[in-house]
Amino acid sequence: MACAHAPRQPQQLCFTSALVPAQGARSIGKAVCAQRAAAMGAKCASSSLLLPNSHVAFQHGAKPLRRTRAIRAIRMMATDEAGSATPLIDLRGKKALVTGIANNKSIAWGIAQSLKQAGAEIGISYLPMSDKVESKIRSLTEPLAPTLFVPLDVQKPEDLEALGKSIASEWGGQVDIVVHCLAFANRDDLTGSFMKTSVEGWNTATTVSAHSLLSLTNAVRPYLTKSASIVTLSYLGAVKVVPNYNVMGVAKAALEASTRYLASELGPDGIRVNAISAGPIRTLASSAIGGIMTMIKHVESVSPLRRTVSQKQVGDTAAFLVSDASAGITGQVIYVDSGYEIMGVGFTE
Repeated sequence: MACAHAPRQPQQLCFTSALVPAQGARSIGKAVCAQRAAAMGAKCASSSLLLPNSHVAFQHGAKPLRRTRAIRAIRMMATDEAGSATPLIDLRGKKALVTGIANNKSIAWGIAQSLKQAGAEIGISYLPMSDKVESKIRSLTEPLAPTLFVPLDVQKPEDLEALGKSIASEWGGQVDIVVHCLAFANRDDLTGSFMKTSVEGWNTATTVSAHSLLSLTNAVRPYLTKSASIVTLSYLGAVKVVPNYNVMGVAKAALEASTRYLASELGPDGIRVNAISAGPIRTLASSAIGGIMTMIKHVESVSPLRRTVSQKQVGDTAAFLVSDASAGITGQVIYVDSGYEIMGVGFTE
């Protein structure tokens, strides 16, 4: 065998190609093997890992393993030196700023819970409408034990400046994750004729829903770490006509374009920017859209999975996008909508 037995301290992953047919095999080189082993808290002791077909065999020590047993062995060895499992999505030691939580129906609330579950330290910004609103958000987010809790109206430069100062003083000038869940349009602009959208309504929707991503990014830019990640929320109305979505569709289109431009500009510094296009969920914001419940029922009836999505599903996707598990993804819009976006003509049963 090409792979010699190695001591188990520290853990080693030992792969061999001795039992792999040469024809049709695809090799994952030493660098990739080492990278994967490092991700599992182990070491790679050979030059290649071959995964051609069901005849693949791995070598752990001196005993060859068939594919199923090999996979089981790898999972068992995916531990750190302390012997505890290392999760694929690991946000421990990361500081995550979450914007846009209005109540327990907010998508931002679902995202914050998923980030906390993955180990992130949470910071919350809230729209300072009244003392009652502040008290409500404090009470809701208390289980997340936020270490940063700041008022933020992205249309006010003084609030953005204060956010930066709070990050510097309370978080030691470190931000690893930014979750942008800010959007608003006048209710009158979310029903009826799109052509009748006023200049004021147009500017309000695009400023709050799209330009705020730039404003927020500028405010936290001095504190973003080398591998920081930014995630924002979009919707299908950015690229397809959705009844009554109107000017918000324009705003979300601008948001998605901004995601790409920011990803390009910040990428050389190791900072990633992505968007999640979530299926319709009944939230405080979506309730302003005419016919939202009809829209939700339509998705349930024609999407491939025959259901809408939950806050948790969107939140878990966000946790993936801000983790090292998605280190190769930036500038993308990820659809979390039970597959609705792929449909051409939907037939109900």
